Order: sequence, then C-alpha cells, then structure tokens
Amino acid sequence: MKAKYLGLMAMLLAAVTVSAQTKKSAKTAYDDDRYNSYDRIHTVDGKKVEDIKVSRNDKVYKAEFVNEKMTELYVDGEKIPQSDWGKYSGEIAAIRVQIELNKKQAKANAIQAKRNEEQDRLNEEQAKRNAEQAVKNEMQAKKNAEQQARNAEQAERNEIQAKKNAEQDGRNAEQVKRNHEQNEVNEEQAKRNAEQAAKNEIQAKKNVEQQARNAEQAKRNAEQAAENERFIKELTEDLVNDKVIPDKNSLRDFNLNNDGMTVNGVKQPDELFKKYKEKYSKQSSGGFNYSRDGIIINN
Repeated sequence: MKAKYLGLMAMLLAAVTVSAQTKKSAKTAYDDDRYNSYDRIHTVDGKKVEDIKVSRNDKVYKAEFVNEKMTELYVDGEKIPQSDWGKYSGEIAAIRVQIELNKKQAKANAIQAKRNEEQDRLNEEQAKRNAEQAVKNEMQAKKNAEQQARNAEQAERNEIQAKKNAEQDGRNAEQVKRNHEQNEVNEEQAKRNAEQAAKNEIQAKKNVEQQARNAEQAKRNAEQAAENERFIKELTEDLVNDKVIPDKNSLRDFNLNNDGMTVNGVKQPDELFKKYKEKYSKQSSGGFNYSRDGIIINN
C-alpha cells in the first residue's frame, strides 16, 4: 500500500547506524540519504567523539569533534591544516544545523508513517469482515432462491412449506438484523477514516510549512557564514598589514571591547585599539571575541 511505502521511506530516513569499537560505547548515529552523509556520536575513553561526513556544494566534508571541539577536517579527501579551519567554519556550522533539523523531521515522518500503517491494518481488517459478510449474504440469497423454487414445486404441500417459510423468515430477520449491525460498524469505520484523512492532510500541510522554514533558515545560515568569513579575512589582513601578526595563519584569537584590544593574548597599544574600534564600530559596539575555530561571539 502507498501509506506502507511512505512509512518505509520515512523509517529509512531515520535509520540509525551504531559504530562499536574497542573501549567505545555508541550512543547515537544518523544517516541522511539526501546528502549521502552521516553524523555519528560515540565515546572514547570517556570523551564525546562526533564524526561528520556531508556532501555539500559539490564538496565532501569530513570532520571529527572531541568534546565539541574540532580535531580533524577533510575536504574532498584532503586533510585541512588546523590553521585553515577558519575558512570552512561557515560550512561546518550550516551542515550541523541542517543535520539536526533533518533528524527532527525524520522522527516526525516515522511517527506519522506508523500511524498510517496502523490505519491500513484497521482498513484491511474491515475489508476482510466486509468480504466475509458479502459471502454470507450471497449464500443467503442463494438459499432464498432455492426455497422459492421448492415452494413452486411443493404447492400441494402448502402447510408444510408455510412452516418452512416461517422458519426461513425468522432466519431472514436475523440476517437483516446482522446486516443492520454491520452497516452501523461500517459507518463508524468510515467516520474514523474521514477523521484520519483530515489529520493526514493537516500533517502534510505542517510538513510543507516546516520544509519552507528549514530552507529559509539554511539560507540565513549560509549568508551569516559568508559575512563572518569576509569579516575575519578583512580583520586578518589589517593585522598583517599593521604587523601585529606575521601572516594570515598566525591569528589564534582576537578580543575587542571598550577596555582595549588583545591579539593572541597580547594587549595592543591604545593607538591601534582606537583605529580598530573605529573601523569595526559595527562589531565593536558591545565588543566581540574571535577564536581560531571560527566562532565569533558578540558581547
């Protein structure tokens, strides 16, 4: 049945892959067939280890996080040095957000598929009962026809046949009663089917709305990641030009607030602080921090 097929597809989207290793206890895992990706979480020697693989924008990203901190990054099979991780921070953030949304949607789809499967089972049982009743009705109709033929042939035995007819009438009345009861059961089932169809329609509408919200959120995430990457690139170039750091790969952390500016833990002169606070007034209005893992925090 169509509903069973949809249910199977939903359960495949929510399939869980558990990776068991020495001294490891697998906790959760998730595969998203639409991106040909996985997000596996397990523990190694008491530490939370998360492995991610995603195909995105014609590139394959693989990363490992230990206790929420990235320890390895590969792009199209090439290992990316830690000094270049900041270039891919936006992609990694967007990927993790999308995977989390897909998990929630897959879970909702699986629940709905289970409901549909249960309704299919009830419908099949009712159809079976209807078929059995139809057979009984046909058999009864055949008996009635045979009885009428016997009545014509046994006209001279009207008294005996009348008794038989009375008995048959009683059986017919019982059958009518059963038919009436069955009709009531059928009407109730039809009512439940209509209610379920209405629920299915509402759920389908919610699913479409959720997909639209997911798409809009992914777009906003990508735009924010691009803006962050542009800003950090400009900031790094300024720091190199002002000889605060020797090259673009030397920036480990940056802090700018109303009290001053520090680069890689070293407080900078007031003249340089004023220059950067004025140029980056939009970001420094409340102060902000940057670390090499690509995270920008506005105070």
